[in-house]
Parts: sequence; C-alpha cells; structure tokens
Amino acid sequence: MNSPQRIIIAGGGTAGWMAAALMAHRFKSLPVVITLIESSDIATIGVGEGSTPSLKQFFAELGIADETWMPQCSATYKVGIEFCNWSPASGVPSYRHPFISQLDTFSQRPFEVNCQTRRLGLDVTTHPDKFLFNSYLAQAHCAPVTPPNFPFRMEYGYHFDSARLGQFLKKHAQQLGVRHVDARIAGVDTHPDGSLSTLIDASGQHYSGDMFVDCTGFRSLLLQQALAVPFVSFADNLFNNKAMVLATDTKAPLPVETKATALSNGWAWQIPLHSRTGNGYVYSDAYQTQEAAEQEFRRYLGVTDDAQVQHLSMQIGQVAQHWSKNCVALGLAQGFIEPLEATALHLVYQSARLFCDQYQHSGLKAQQSGTYNQQVTAQFDNVRDYIVAHYKLNTRNDSAYWQDNRNHRHLSESLLQILDTWYRGRDLAAHLANHREATHFHSTSWHCLLAGYGTFPALAPDQPGQGDLFKEHRLQQFFEGCLLNFKT
Repeated sequence: MNSPQRIIIAGGGTAGWMAAALMAHRFKSLPVVITLIESSDIATIGVGEGSTPSLKQFFAELGIADETWMPQCSATYKVGIEFCNWSPASGVPSYRHPFISQLDTFSQRPFEVNCQTRRLGLDVTTHPDKFLFNSYLAQAHCAPVTPPNFPFRMEYGYHFDSARLGQFLKKHAQQLGVRHVDARIAGVDTHPDGSLSTLIDASGQHYSGDMFVDCTGFRSLLLQQALAVPFVSFADNLFNNKAMVLATDTKAPLPVETKATALSNGWAWQIPLHSRTGNGYVYSDAYQTQEAAEQEFRRYLGVTDDAQVQHLSMQIGQVAQHWSKNCVALGLAQGFIEPLEATALHLVYQSARLFCDQYQHSGLKAQQSGTYNQQVTAQFDNVRDYIVAHYKLNTRNDSAYWQDNRNHRHLSESLLQILDTWYRGRDLAAHLANHREATHFHSTSWHCLLAGYGTFPALAPDQPGQGDLFKEHRLQQFFEGCLLNFKT
C-alpha cells in the first residue's frame, strides 16, 4: 500500500489557509495529508481588505454561504471600485469599475459601440457608470442581494477583516482534516537533487513532506531563499513601494464599493467594514518622504496626530517561477501587485486552483510546473498591465510623480498594443479576444478604464444628433427599474 502524499504549507494568513481549505476540499477522497505550519508570534495586519468576485467563487466551491462567514469577518458586500481624481483634465472627476453581472449583457455591447462612436468624434454617452448595473447599486448604497423572484445572477466581491478571515478559514480547514502546527520555521533541508525534504522548527522538530507550499510572505523562505528562485521586479512599471494603513469609524450609510482616490504622490483606499473603515495610502518614497506622506494622509482623512498609523514596505513584482521543483509559492511569497484593483486573493485562488487541477489530473509531478508557471506568470503580467494603465493614462499635473507616470515609456508590448488599438479607433474587444487568454480584465473592464479617464479625441464640429445607444436602448430606465428590486 502506497503511503499518502504529504503536503506541507509553510505560513498561514489568508493565503495559507485559503490554500489549505481548498486543497483539503479538493483532495478529500485522495491519499493526501496536509499540514500547515505557522507561528502565532508573527502578527497579521487586519485593517481591511477587498476582493474581486473570485472570493465569491472560492466560497461557492467550498459550499460556504455568505451568511456563514461574513458576520464573523466584519464583511460587507463590494460591487466595484470608484476611482476619484485620476484624470481631472479630462473633465471626468470620477468613474466606477463595477463587477459585471448578468444584467449587463443588455448594455455591454451598447457601451463598447458608444465608445467606438465617441472615438470617431461623435457626442454620445460613454461614462461607465451609466452602462453597468453595479454602478447603480453603488450610488444607491444597495447590497447585491436579490429577491427570490429576480431572474438575473449578480456578481460581487467583499470587503473583510483579513485577520478574521484567516481565522475563519483556519477553523474550516481544520474541520476538513488539515493538521495545524504552531511553530516558527528555523531551517530547511533539501534532497541531493535540490528539492525540499524537511522543514525544521525553532525547537528542532522536523517536518518531512513531498510537496511544499510557500506562504511565508515577502520573506519567501522556501521558494526564494531555500530554492534561490529569483524575484522579477516590476519597479520599472510601477513606482509605488510604500504604504500606510489607518482605521477610522464605520460609515453610514455603509458603502458597497471600495474608493480609490488619487493624492499627490500615490492613491488612498477606503474599505468599509461593519466594525470600522479601513484606509490606506500607497505611494513612492522616491517622490515623497514617509513624514510628508503621513501628514498628507492624515489631512485627507481628517484625523488627529494621535491616530495610529502603520507603515509598510511593498515588493512589487513576481517570482521567476511560481512552481520550482517540489515547491509552489502563493500570496506574497509568489509576488505582489499593488492593491489598486484588489487582485491579491484573486491571484492566490487562481494559482491554488490551477495547482489542484494539475494534481488531481496527474499527481505531484514537477514536469507540470512548466505549464503552471506559464499560466500564472501570464496572469500576473496581465494584472500588471491593467494597473500600469491607470498611471499611464492619468491627466494630473500637481506633482512630478504623476507627470513621470504619464511620460514613462517602459510598457509591455501587450499594453502598447491595447493602447494603440484604442487610439487608432479599432475594435478593442476583438483585439482582446485574440490576445488576452489568461487575463482577469476583459473588454468591458478596459472600456471602463479608458472611457472613465476620458481618453477620447475632440468632438467633431458637425454632430448628427443620433446614434447614442444609451438613449436609444433606454438603459437608464431599464436599470432604474431593476434597482427597485434591491434594498439599502
């Protein structure tokens, strides 16, 4: 009889316990033993975090209902992100990037056609908030919870206390049979071929495994340190490397969206929880000192000097290989792209799910790592491109930071092609369909960003006064009627 495969997850937090819960669920009928080793001495930051609908898919896969986990994590619903003051010169003070729901099948094509028409110089409606239903929910402070008679499927993410979510997933994973060890990893042993064999804790206890999952954060004790996998920095693409966080009181009425507001040398987030509001400022220390950034952040929030601020450093980029030998990295250990579009847990879930798919299909064979690395790397690259576009397209002139972001030329070929397609008035949806297989951001998302920044030419002198599909399809009336089914 073959011995069970031993999977050891190094590090807990949200990423570690998400991986543990998903693997325990997926592998419950297989001969697999999962052990997670973490130290309770290593604190986590639980100010507040947002997600994409991937987290909804994660809980649906585990069979966990919203009402089961949300109250325990101070969680609120999230229907999208509002971007404020990113492109003031365009005359568009703010726009929303909402999650796409089934209702939007009626409006996505009119939105994209109107954007095409506007790029020809015709005066038609193009503001993203007008075309996508979750924007109407956000403006009305309505949760995306539908009555039984509502025939359309809604998509949404969440805001949550990340520390509490990690604790919830820990309990759930343990109920599924995951073994938990509270210990600090002090050493790593390898086999003669260089693959990992054993983790050693501070007391000298050994933990041998067949497959290892590195969830040790930016330290990346296994993949980057023990296996010497290089880190590929995105510093040439994304300037921000610092952040600070501060909690304030709960807002009323409770928002159902994240807010991302451009400041002098970066941007501030606002994440509404039931227990408090999570706030953060992401910036570049090449343009602003920590002291100046903190003063600006406090002024923006209107808080006193005694309000406690936590300062963080960010390492922006990804590892050269997400799976090397018998080790897969997840979370901060595999890479990090600043949280402008709340993609951190999306990348964790997609990476963990892909690993589980390959394991269930072929077992723990390192030969699979090539395909895995190609797909996960592409997902990181595509998220990077979408985030970079937020900075490249800005129209702010209040600091060298924003001017340098707009003027810098270190863009990927794929992003250059997207921008070229848009500015030449070509079919962006067709281009994306042909070139962006492994992306989280599809055509409607790109149209939201480009239209939301007002990246259109001047209006033509002669206007036909027709061809505005927003008006012709009576989309305002349609969405306002649908809104009557939702409660604040």
